[in-house]
Parts: sequence; structure tokens; C-alpha cells
Amino acid sequence: MARLSLLLKVIGVSATLLMAPAAHAALKDVKLVLGDQSRGLRSLVEAAGVLKDAPYQYQWANFQGAAPLFEAQRADAVDTSYAGDLPILMAASGGVDFKLIQTNVGFGQSNGIIVPKDSPLHSVRDLKGQTVVVSSARGSISQNLLYAALKEAGLKQDDVTIKFVMPTDASAAFSAGKIAAWAVFDPYLGVAEQNGARLLRDGQGLTPSLGFLTATTRSLADPDKRAAIEDFAKRVSQARQWAINHPDDYAKVYADLTRLPLATAKSIADRTSKGAHAVNPQDINALQPVADLFYQLKILPNKVDVNSLVDSTLAVNQ
Repeated sequence: MARLSLLLKVIGVSATLLMAPAAHAALKDVKLVLGDQSRGLRSLVEAAGVLKDAPYQYQWANFQGAAPLFEAQRADAVDTSYAGDLPILMAASGGVDFKLIQTNVGFGQSNGIIVPKDSPLHSVRDLKGQTVVVSSARGSISQNLLYAALKEAGLKQDDVTIKFVMPTDASAAFSAGKIAAWAVFDPYLGVAEQNGARLLRDGQGLTPSLGFLTATTRSLADPDKRAAIEDFAKRVSQARQWAINHPDDYAKVYADLTRLPLATAKSIADRTSKGAHAVNPQDINALQPVADLFYQLKILPNKVDVNSLVDSTLAVNQ
């Protein structure tokens, strides 16, 4: 092998480049099941076209929220998932066996507390004594936002009554005027806003607004699947940068896939990502206080050491 490496240096060919076709050939029988929420990640990678030449097989599994997505991951029915900060912690605390492999830096505007346009409620402080619907389940990013917004407004958590409703059901109820206030995330938030909902508070400056690509520990233990997952993560990173550079093209594909009006799709697409990177100490430091708080609130059933969730050995940047 040493002689081969020396020869490659002499003729100016990279050993990595030479070995790449063989490595890719070994992945042709690998099949990844890619967990997604509301087709958000799928629309991104399809718009960017980054999976067209993937050397492995893949299929998408779509869910309306993080809770059912992580139940699928618990059952090893999906190899990867993408979700926000608190759902990640909720799943880990509940025993779902996965690793964080990539961070997406999101926008606080993609998570908000809204009321109907003709509502008498005009601030978070006005929520006192009200029932707030949170989507999708306990431990969602919207629950994190609601608690932070209540604290900012000088209210206690028990100043409001919380009901947890899956976003598709909540969306129908909100449109019918049956919900006074709704804490929810994109794309449901963007759709409601386009239909006239009024925003009381979004996540800007209140929540970390970080999302994480994860992979099951079992999948990562398989060398071929691990290689495919690493490749997929790199392509997601490429797709996020492409979307930042081509917002109009991304919005068109997102609109086609989700069947949303173009204006709605664009408002959602514009606040999807500021870019992706390998999970770093800053991400861990932002996430650990959330884990500690929600354990103290008895929402997380068990303590979570965020650092132990991270697999930092994968090369996941583009």
C-alpha cells in the first residue's frame, strides 16, 4: 500500500479519488429510509438536485410532526430524521437511540404564536387565562417557544392552559375559528399567516432555532449504511447552501411538492436555513440549557447529556 501511495504521488493522482468508484460501487445495494416532516427536507434536496447521482438507494418517509417521526426512528423504520431542538431532546430522553450528525441554523421566524386576525388578543401577555394549542406534542419546538415567550412577558406557565394537537388537525380547527391561540411551526405557521393569522411572537431571540439531522445508532453501526448516511449529510449541506443562493428556484419546487401557493411557499422557504455544519461545541452549549430546563419542568422523563448524543466522526460538510 505504501508503494501504491508513493506511485500515486509521483503521477499526481489522489488515492481517495482512485478508490472512490470502488467505494461507491459498494453502496449500490444500500437502501436508506429518510425520515421527513411535512416534506420539508425532501423539497430542499429535490430542488437542489443533490441526490440525483447518489450511489445508494433511498426512499422518503413523511410525517406531520417530530413525535411520529421519532417513533418510527425508535422502531428502526427510518435511518435518518430531521427535527428541531426540543423534539430531539424529547426523543433522546425517551430512549430513542440516535446520534446528532449535522446542525441546521434556522430562523426564529419559522416558529410562532398566532391568533386569528380579528382576535382581541394583541400580545403574549393577553394570553393569561387563555387556552393555547401547541403543535404537535409535548416536547415540541413550539412548546419551547411558548414557555420562553410567557417568561419574557412576565407570565407563568400555569397562567395558560395548554392543549397538544397535531398540526393538521389544529390547522383545520384554527381556520374554523375554534382556536384562540396557536403555537406552531412552518409550514403550518406560514400557511396560517398567509391566510390572515396575526403573529404575537416568534422565536427570534427566544429559542436556539437549531435543527439537527440525526441517524439511528443501529444504522451508523453498519459500515455501508454509515458511508451512505455521511454522503447524504454532505448533500443536505450542499442543498442548504444552494437554497440560500437560489431562493426563488427553491420556492418553486417547494410549492410544487407541497401544493402550496407560490407566495406561501416562498415565505416559508426564505426562513428555512442559514446554513448547515457539523455539530460543534456552540450547538451543544445552546442545547444543554434547554435539556436541563425541560427536565426540571418534568417534560423530559430523563436527564439528557447532549454531548453524548453527538457523533463527531462523520465528515458532513459539503
